[in-house]
Order: sequence, then C-alpha cells, then structure tokens
Amino acid sequence: MVVIVDTITNPLRPRHPEKVNRPDSASPPKPDWIRVRAPNTRGYADTRNIVRANGLHTVCEEAGCPNIGECWDKKHATFMIMGDTCTRACAFCNVKTGLPNALDAAEPQNVAEAVAKLGLAHVVITSVDRDDLADGGAEHFAQTIRAIRSACPSTTIEILTPDFLRKEGALEVVVAAKPDVFNHNLETVPSRYLTVRPGARYFHSIRLLQRVKELDPTIFTKSGIMVGLGEERHEVQQVMDDLRSADVDFLTIGQYLQPTRKHHAVMRYVPPDEFSSYEKVAYTKGFLMVSASPLTRSSHHAGEDFARLKAARAASAR
Repeated sequence: MVVIVDTITNPLRPRHPEKVNRPDSASPPKPDWIRVRAPNTRGYADTRNIVRANGLHTVCEEAGCPNIGECWDKKHATFMIMGDTCTRACAFCNVKTGLPNALDAAEPQNVAEAVAKLGLAHVVITSVDRDDLADGGAEHFAQTIRAIRSACPSTTIEILTPDFLRKEGALEVVVAAKPDVFNHNLETVPSRYLTVRPGARYFHSIRLLQRVKELDPTIFTKSGIMVGLGEERHEVQQVMDDLRSADVDFLTIGQYLQPTRKHHAVMRYVPPDEFSSYEKVAYTKGFLMVSASPLTRSSHHAGEDFARLKAARAASAR
C-alpha cells in the first residue's frame, strides 16, 4: 500500500491534497494471481541509477506500477516528462497532484541521453497532465521526440499522451514529430468517467485517437482501459467497438489496483480467464494487437509488442 503523504520531497504537503479528507475505501484482499515480487536485481538498480543521474521521472515509480521490477531489470523504463505533478486529480491515479513547476528546457536532451545510456531499442514517453500550459505540453513532447531521434536514430518511440482537452492545435504539433506509436488511454468505460476520470471527456478521447490516424495513417494508435472499477462486460465490448471505429490498432486491458485507501476502491478482481475472453473478443473486432491480463499495463513489454504490431500490420496488408 502506498502512503498518501509525500514525506520525501516535502514532508508538509500531502501527495494528494484533494483526497486527504475523503473517507477510506476498502478493497477486497488481493488474489494470488495479482501478486508480484519486490524489485531487488542488479538490472533494476542500474536503471534506477541512470534515471536518477539524469534527473528524470518515470511513471513506473510515480504510479506505483507492479511491473517495475521486471521492466527495470531489463532496462525498460517509461519516462514521465514535464515534472512529477499533475494538474488533474483522477480517482485511480497515484501521481502527485497540484500546481506543477515550470518546464525544464533541458529535459528533452536529458531523456535522450538516458535512452542512449540504457541502449533502448524502443522507448515509451508519457507525461503528467499540464492543463496550466497553453498547448498542454505538446511542444515539449515534440522536442523530446526530436531529441531522441537525434541521439538514437534507430530507437522507436512510443508516446502516451494526455487528452490535450481544449488545447487547439496541440495534437497536430505532436503528430508532426512522428512518433512510431501514439497511445492515449481511455482508462475506463463511459459510465464510470464522473467518478474515475472526472476531468476528461470520453468522446473527446475517442476523437483524439481518430484524428491521429487522419493526420498520419502510418502512426500506430493504441489505447487501454482498467477493469475492476464497477464496469459491466457489455460496456467493455462497447469501448472496443468505439476504438475500432476510430481505427485504433492496439488495445490493452489490465486490472485496476488501488494505490491508497483514499483512492477509488477495487470493486472486483477480474480472474485471468475473463481477461483471456476479452482478448479473444477484441481480436474478432479487428485490433492488430491485444494485451489483456491482470498485470497488463500500457507500456509493459512495449518493445516486444511493437515488433508484433508491425508484423501484424504487414500480414494484414498482404
């Protein structure tokens, strides 16, 4: 369980000030299939040292990802740009909330240097929401993509972006930088948005993904949802249909895990056989790639999945 008060960077400031006075929400005990080992390998330590040396943040740490030990041992890290403080306060998310600091102009180059040191063939770049910025951080995303291309020309780049809600022209700036994969997560079904993702708009996110393909059909598009938040099966299937109507290539489905008792409770732990069923249904609907399991996360096995995604597109074009 993650402590809700940040006692490291600022012992006087709660990590989630908007959640401090909420009543505790108890989740059921974790089943065996959701448990993971604590990270303690040499590869994990090496990755952590490179991240620290370059002054970077990762969503692996900030969001409390259960796969951090496995991924960092393989020197796979998902870099989180534009700081560690988000302007939104989603009920599921463990990233710190509040008023962010100014952007670090050196960050794009620092990320590129870390990618080079880690020798990454495929890198995932995400960010906090920056509703305080006129472009939502779109140009910073573009600069980071360009810096990685310059430092590591053979590295493929996957981005996981905010929704750029009410930021006219922001999406076009990011797409023009030509990432290989454009990921934007829906997170949950429409009926759960008001309680789970209140700052976002479901159909805006669908349209965002659709617009990426209109601007550049060569870019792979990707989205993901969590289950266990009170959704119904038919709602998950409707999300699949909505994503396919936007020509999204890749779908991820994973189990929601409660970061603290002040966050949204886990309503149900979905058993592995249901994830397998979702995967089969999604493939019948036309997705090129589907990853559905209790521990699936957006960037888990991203490099291997990108290779499979390219192969699936090539096979479908024959």
